[in-house]
Amino acid sequence: MEIAKSKEPGQSLNWRDIQQMTYTWHVACEAMRLAPPAPLAFKEALTDFTFAGFTIPKGWKTCWSVHSTHKNPAFFPNPEKFDPTRFEGDGPLPFTFVPFGGGPRMCPGKEYARLVILVFMHNLVTRFKWSKLIPNDKIIFKPVPFPEGGLPICLHPHKN
Repeated sequence: MEIAKSKEPGQSLNWRDIQQMTYTWHVACEAMRLAPPAPLAFKEALTDFTFAGFTIPKGWKTCWSVHSTHKNPAFFPNPEKFDPTRFEGDGPLPFTFVPFGGGPRMCPGKEYARLVILVFMHNLVTRFKWSKLIPNDKIIFKPVPFPEGGLPICLHPHKN
């Protein structure tokens, strides 16, 4: 809200503003931890290997659920709790938070996505109040988390 208060009516965000939106980015990261944009990853075994007592032959396709990492209490204590402070300081260990992949195959659009997410969140929060039309809508998995009723909302512009 500090950034919003520093702006004149109708004045746009600038790059410095975006760089200062640290907590807002932590909120977005925590949302992506709980509901990752790509919940599954497919890989091909390059060699035979054994995992959890199962032998996976070379050439087999494997499917890994991002939730197995993002909701692992060893990496994220109290994993069902929404807590943006998890991303303060050094944040999570490498390869434990992977909404954009990791390592050399990291999504090349990560920084663009970050920019779009932060601008969207800023405009949503500073220009509107909103309310859910289905207050107790349940989350279903098909295969990704999705509001059963589609999450219809009513936007109310802030009065200036």
